[in-house]
Amino acid sequence: MPMGAMPAGAMPMGGVPAGCQLCGASPAAPVSVRGHQGMLVIMRFLRRQGTFCRTCALAVFRDMQADTMIQGWWGPLSVLITPFTLLVNLGALSGIKRIPEPVTAGWRPPLDPGRPVFRRPAGLLALVPLTGLALLVLAVPILMLIGLVAGPSGSDDTSSHPTLKVGSCALNNDDWPHQDLAPVSCDSALAQLRVTDPGTGSCPSGDYLAYPEYSSSGDKTLCLHPLK
Repeated sequence: MPMGAMPAGAMPMGGVPAGCQLCGASPAAPVSVRGHQGMLVIMRFLRRQGTFCRTCALAVFRDMQADTMIQGWWGPLSVLITPFTLLVNLGALSGIKRIPEPVTAGWRPPLDPGRPVFRRPAGLLALVPLTGLALLVLAVPILMLIGLVAGPSGSDDTSSHPTLKVGSCALNNDDWPHQDLAPVSCDSALAQLRVTDPGTGSCPSGDYLAYPEYSSSGDKTLCLHPLK
């Protein structure tokens, strides 16, 4: 190294900010951008880090982000890792935007940042898996909410039993003590039982107790008075 020369990115004496290790412009700051490649059964975790000026750092971010949007989805685990990598890079982008614009020219032109990520073909293609993943993430709490709302009524056994009303008549299609009750007209020859309300007491002697599932509320016991 020639006398007086300094490694790229080093802090010279006097506290002058280090220059970009890619172009030499300053100010520059440490930047770390991650990438991911999914390859069915294997995967690669990438990282580009160094001391960059704002322009070069933005170029590195856009290239890594765009490459990950195309190459990151091709594996079972990569489908989950890629969105996380893209989100982590958004944090890096926030730091890049805080780097001041270069005020000191370097020994070579800075990298060309190119077009923003979502104005590149890679960004447009990535909208398909990203949209699908976003819909999946939204679907989970929506389905959980529907389950909470529908849970009490969906888990209630009254949906599989007809509702018996006080004063009506019923037929038992099973042998006692099993119950498979069905409402029938009291004028029908099939009517076997009249539904009565025990009130606050118990059913009269000789009457049957209907399962609570047959009541309109699902938790009330009704009496069944034999007609024959």
